[in-house]
Amino acid sequence: MKKSKTKGLTAVSKFLIMKRMIKYKSFIYKTVTLASLAVLNITCPALAQQMGVKRTELQRHNLSIPGREVIQSRIDFAPGEEFGNHSHPGEEIVYMIEGSLEYKVEGRLAVTLKAGDVLFIPAGVIHSAKNVGSSNGAELATYVVEKGKPLIVQTK
Repeated sequence: MKKSKTKGLTAVSKFLIMKRMIKYKSFIYKTVTLASLAVLNITCPALAQQMGVKRTELQRHNLSIPGREVIQSRIDFAPGEEFGNHSHPGEEIVYMIEGSLEYKVEGRLAVTLKAGDVLFIPAGVIHSAKNVGSSNGAELATYVVEKGKPLIVQTK
């Protein structure tokens, strides 16, 4: 017969033990969460910093050009958020849907796009985008890229 570890304890003692166990579990959850965020920040700083940027893939199709595909995505930027320096294994064509985004494209002056504006970014060119407005900034990005390669190549 299995003996209970709490046999002979008062109800108050049992309550205090349970309370300590709950605090301990809460401490463990918080510690694990913070450790996970630290690991994410160290191993994938690009992903960790991009939390205010939402990328929604709308479509992806093979092209008649061997080894190439087209990907179309909507990218939303919260006010003040930035997607840091990166490039793509192909061309990017940007169409601004709403808001104001500032683009810094390697070899060019910074440009601020508003709804209805367009931008062409050649393959492999490092660039960044930042929402410089006070409301959501959104773009429709169309990529003509090499199939099987990562869409985003993060750089420093």
